[in-house]
Amino acid sequence: MSQAVLIQKLHHVAYVVHDLDEALPLFADAFGLKVSVREHMADQGVEALALDTKAGQIELIAPSTPESGVRRFLDSRGPGLHHIAYEVEDLPEALRQLARDGVELIDSEPRRGLGGHQVAFLHPQSAGGALTELVQANPDH
Repeated sequence: MSQAVLIQKLHHVAYVVHDLDEALPLFADAFGLKVSVREHMADQGVEALALDTKAGQIELIAPSTPESGVRRFLDSRGPGLHHIAYEVEDLPEALRQLARDGVELIDSEPRRGLGGHQVAFLHPQSAGGALTELVQANPDH
């Protein structure tokens, strides 16, 4: 096994919801959280927003197209926990190390995520049964 990938911190926990505006009152009003970024990401067929907490973020994701992976997830599992994201310092290097160690990657190359972060997903079969995202944070967010 090569050198371990160093997780810097928990970046966010993501929930899939039917509609962001319907789900937002629970998180914003009941829990007192503020939206830090909200984006429509057409290439992924989703609309997402991030709410800041002292320990990281909570992300809400809603499908914006019938063919998005998030729509399929929502249709088969219903609303709820979607993935957990960990921040790493060097995402391309982390992906190379994990691939060398036999970890099944959904994304072999980083792509743009919410807030301009670089992200990549690990297959649940290689990540303890949970969809796992690695994030190289955008310093502006």
